[in-house]
Amino acid sequence: MANEHNHYSPTTVQTEHQVRIHNRRLIEISGVKEVDSFDNEEFLLETVQGYLMIRGQNLQIKTLDVSQGNVAIKGKLVDFSYLDEHQGDKAKGFFSKLFK
Repeated sequence: MANEHNHYSPTTVQTEHQVRIHNRRLIEISGVKEVDSFDNEEFLLETVQGYLMIRGQNLQIKTLDVSQGNVAIKGKLVDFSYLDEHQGDKAKGFFSKLFK
């Protein structure tokens, strides 16, 4: 079923979700549905397994492949965690206020 808020076609987004970290300097994520918000210290991604918050220093998008749902972020990785559905909504609300 198509979700009108989803920027990716449901047939092209991976249903498999993987996270690979290289020496705390690069994080590669598959199964990304949407990049909700980001700055140089925090990224909020919606994945097929829920919301993923990534924190670090000097974070930048290295690769964004929307057709495959792959994202690579470079910088110094400090922390990453999955948010429950209600926490994801809170985080989205927080970021939407910040970036208005």
